[in-house]
Amino acid sequence: MSQLRAFLAIDIDEDIKAKMYKVIKEFKQIDARIKYVEMENLHLTLKFFGDIDTEGIDLLCLKIEEVVSNFDKFKVKIRGCGAFPNTNRIKVIWLGLDEDDIVRRLHDELDKEFVKLGFDKDRKFSSHLTIGRMKSAKGKNEVKSKIEEFSEVEIGEMAVDKIILKKSTLTPQGPIYDDIKVFEL
Repeated sequence: MSQLRAFLAIDIDEDIKAKMYKVIKEFKQIDARIKYVEMENLHLTLKFFGDIDTEGIDLLCLKIEEVVSNFDKFKVKIRGCGAFPNTNRIKVIWLGLDEDDIVRRLHDELDKEFVKLGFDKDRKFSSHLTIGRMKSAKGKNEVKSKIEEFSEVEIGEMAVDKIILKKSTLTPQGPIYDDIKVFEL
């Protein structure tokens, strides 16, 4: 039985990526060990599945289609900057979503179906766009200051008209994402 590493995501449009990059550029000026997400890989994760059996992809896609059929296209506003788990112990630097009710509802409906298929229920979904991961504490105070500076940053609004089941192949240069299936809203 073969497996692949998979996740369900919302891709970010090019205009928003360009605006996000302006923020990333500011962080890159700090002398810190941060692994930044490649521009082509920027996305909002709805569900990370991990390694899944390829035999189950058709059933997974069927469940996604059922849920997605109940949702229309919508807009999201990217706004704010923060860190996980917090700004005193920075592991992940992220940009946030403002008024993410539809994204949360979409996630929750999907997650209910995924639990029926045997996947773990997400403990606490937090809609965010990871822009970088801190690899050491070097430059932590400067990074914390930059996060606080951008805590209310307005990136912009984008339309969401599809979600995508993606395959993630890990390489020494970083992950490579390929679309498995696109689900139109």
